[in-house]
Amino acid sequence: MKKLLLHIVLFFCITQQFYSQEDGIVAFDIPTRNSLKFNKYTINPTFSFVREQNKYVSFYNKRQWVQFDDAPLTYLASYAGRFRENVGIGVGVFQQDYGVLTTFGGILNFAYNAVLNTDSNLTFGLNLGFYKSGINEGRVNTNFPDPSLENIPSNSIITVNPGINYGTDFFDFGVSINNAVSYNLLTSNLIEDNPEQGVQGHIMYTGYVNSRGFFDESKFSGLLRSEFKKDQTVISGLVMLSVPKGIWMQAGYNSINGVSGGLGLNISTQIAIEYNYEKSIGDFSNFGNSHEITLAYKFKNKERYSYSGDDDEQALLTSKKKRKVFAKSTTTPKLSTEERRIAKEEAKARIEARRLAATEKAEERKRASQQNNVITEEETLVKAVDGSSVKSELELDNVTKVEEKRIADEEARIKLEEQAKEEQAKVDAIKKAEEEERLKLEEVNKLKAAEEARLKLEEKLKADEQARIKLAEEKAIAEVEAQKKAKEEEEKEEEIKMIELDGVIVPAPTDETTRYLYDLTKLTTDSKIEQQELLAKLNETVASREQDLKDLKEENDLSERGIYKAPKPFKSVTAENAKLESLKVDIDNVIKSQNEKIVRLENLYTERLKEVSDVNDPANAFYSKAIQDLKTEQIQILRTKDRLLSTLETIKVATEVERKRRIKRAAYDNEEDRYQKDRAALNQIKQFTPVASEPLTAEDFDSGEAQSNSIQIVKDVKNTENGFYVVVGVHSDVAKRDEFLRKAVAAGQSNIDFFFDVTTSKYYIYYQKFDDIQSARNAMELKGSKPYNGNISLVKIENE
Repeated sequence: MKKLLLHIVLFFCITQQFYSQEDGIVAFDIPTRNSLKFNKYTINPTFSFVREQNKYVSFYNKRQWVQFDDAPLTYLASYAGRFRENVGIGVGVFQQDYGVLTTFGGILNFAYNAVLNTDSNLTFGLNLGFYKSGINEGRVNTNFPDPSLENIPSNSIITVNPGINYGTDFFDFGVSINNAVSYNLLTSNLIEDNPEQGVQGHIMYTGYVNSRGFFDESKFSGLLRSEFKKDQTVISGLVMLSVPKGIWMQAGYNSINGVSGGLGLNISTQIAIEYNYEKSIGDFSNFGNSHEITLAYKFKNKERYSYSGDDDEQALLTSKKKRKVFAKSTTTPKLSTEERRIAKEEAKARIEARRLAATEKAEERKRASQQNNVITEEETLVKAVDGSSVKSELELDNVTKVEEKRIADEEARIKLEEQAKEEQAKVDAIKKAEEEERLKLEEVNKLKAAEEARLKLEEKLKADEQARIKLAEEKAIAEVEAQKKAKEEEEKEEEIKMIELDGVIVPAPTDETTRYLYDLTKLTTDSKIEQQELLAKLNETVASREQDLKDLKEENDLSERGIYKAPKPFKSVTAENAKLESLKVDIDNVIKSQNEKIVRLENLYTERLKEVSDVNDPANAFYSKAIQDLKTEQIQILRTKDRLLSTLETIKVATEVERKRRIKRAAYDNEEDRYQKDRAALNQIKQFTPVASEPLTAEDFDSGEAQSNSIQIVKDVKNTENGFYVVVGVHSDVAKRDEFLRKAVAAGQSNIDFFFDVTTSKYYIYYQKFDDIQSARNAMELKGSKPYNGNISLVKIENE
C-alpha cells in the first residue's frame, strides 16, 4: 500500500507539470527531442520533408528516470521521409506509460513544399494525432478500493499540430503550434488549459566541414528552439556532426529536461542504430538519467531531390563494388540488300580501275622499250590483266564479304570510341561540376569573410561615432545645465509649480520638509492599496471556509436522514491553516508599517507648520486632510480585520463540531451497522438456499483474489475470535461474496462463514477455524476434492 501511494504521489507530481490534466487526460507530447537524424517530424511537422532525401522505418524506445519503478516509458514506430520532389509524409504508432496512466495512439504527418526560387523554399506541415489515455488497471497494485482511481475515465483525444518552415542554402526558420487544437471525443469538448499547448520557433543550420582526413566533407547540423507555453518558456539546442564513414554524434541542452549526448552508426547501407543519453539537471537532478535507442531501416532511393540533406555515407558492413567490364563487340552488323549491292558495285569499280591502270602501264612500256623482249612483256602483262579480269567476277563475292567485314569493324570501332568519349565526357562533367562547386564554395567563403570584415569595420565606425556623439551630447547637456543653474540663481522670484498627488493637484515641494511630506504621502497611498488587497484575500478565505462549513453540515444532515452525498475533495487542514497564518502576519505587518508612516507624516506636518504657519497654505491644507483621511481609513481597516478574524473563529468552532459529528456517525455506520447487515445476509443465504440438484464443479466458484502460500496475519478484526482460519475465498465486492456463499451452501457446506478486514476492505470466507497452526495445516493438506477449495489459504487473526 505504501509503495502504491509513493508511486501515485511521485508520478502525479511529476507528470502534472509536463503531461497530465484532470480526469486522466494526458497531453500529446512525444519526447523525441534529442535526435536530428530520425523522427524529426515530431519536432516540427515540416521536418519529414526539410533536408530529407530518403524514407525510413524506425523503432524508438525511451526509458526516463530509470532508477524509479514504473518510470515514464515511450515506444514509437514510424514510417516517414521524402516521397516526392515536393511532398513529405509520416505515419507513427506510439505508446506512453506514466505509472498507472497509459496512452496509446497514432500520428499522421503531411508536409508540402513550395519552391520560391533556386535557393528559397517554403514548406507547410501538419501533424494529426489520435490517442487514448486512461488508467492501466494492470499497473494498479493496492489492497483496498481507491475511488479516486476508479472515477478516472478513459479518454479519446484528437490533436492538431500545424507548422511552417522557410529554408535557404544553409538556414531554416520555422514556427509550429503544439496541441493547437485538442478535442476530447468522450466529452465532445475542446480541451482547455492544456499544459503542453504552446508556440514553438526554431532556427536550424546545415553545413559541411571543409578539412582533410577523417572529418573531410562531414555534415554539421544545429537546431535552436524556443517553446512558449502558458506557464513556462523552454529553451533548447541540439547539434549533430555526421562523418562520411557512417558515424554521427549529437549533443543537446533543454532548460527543463537537462543535457543529452548521443552516438549513431550505420551497420549497413540500409540499417542504422542510434543511442542517446539524457541527464536531468537543476530542480530535476534527483530524477536521474534517461536512455533512448532507435533502430532504423533506410529505403534505397533511385531519385535525387533538391533541397535535401542526403550525403554519401559509408557503413560498418559495406561491400566492395565490382568494376563493370565492357567486352569489345565482335559481331558484324548485317547489311541490307541495297547496301550489299552498292558495296559490290564499288568493288567492281575498284577492280576495273586497277585493270585499266595495268593496261596503260603496259602500253607505255611498249612504246618506250626498244628491246625485243618488250613484246613478250607486254603480252605477258596483257595476259595477266586479262586473267585478272576473268578472275575478278569469280572473286567479287569474296571481295564484297571482305568489304562488309571491314565496314562492320570500322562501325564497331567508331561506336566504341563514341561510348568511351561519352563516358569521359560524363567524368569530365562531374569533375567540372565538382570544381565549379569548390570554386563557388571558396567564393562564398571569401564573400562571407569579406562581409564579416566589412560588418566589423562598420560596427567599429558606428561605435566610434556613437562615442563621439555621446561625448558631444554630454558636453552640450553640461553646458545647458550650467546655463540653467546660472539663470535660476539670477531669478529673484521663484515660480510656483503644481504637481499631481493621488488625483489632487498640489504645490510642488519647494523645501526639504515638504519634499519628505510628498514622498511619505506617496508611500502611505501604496501601503493603503496593499492593505486593501490583503483584506480582500482574507475575505475570500472567510467565504471559502464558510462554504466548506455549509457543505459539511449539509452532508451530515442528509446522512442522518439516510441520504448519501459524496464528500468534497480533501483539503489539507495544515496547509490551509499555514496559509491563513501567513496572511494574518502579512496584514499585521502592513498595518503596523502604515501606522508608523502616519506618525512620521504627522511629525513632518508639525515641522512644516513651524516654518509655514498659515493653515490655509495649499500644501498645509492638503496634507492636513490627507493625514485625517489616512487615520479614518486605518480605523476602518482594523475593524474589518477584527470582524473577519472573529468570523473565522466562529466558523472554526462550528466546523470542528460538524467534523466530530461526521466521525461519530461514520464510526457507527462503518462498524456496527455493517456487521449487522453482513450477519443478516449470511442468515438469509443459509435459510433460503436449497441444495443443488446436480453436483457443482470448481469452475462454478469464483474464489476472488489469489492468496500467497504463506500465512497471512490480519489484526483488529471486530466480532471475530483469534485463531487460524482456513480461507476458501477473498472478495471486496459484496455481490461476489454472496454468490460464493450461496454456491457453497448449495454444494452442502452449511458451516460457511466470513469475517471483514477494515484495513483492506476485504471479506475472508471460511468454514474451518483452529487454535493451533499444525491442525490448520493438516486441514489444508486434506482439502480433498470439494469444488470450493480451489483457492485455499491460511489466515491468522491477532486481536489485541
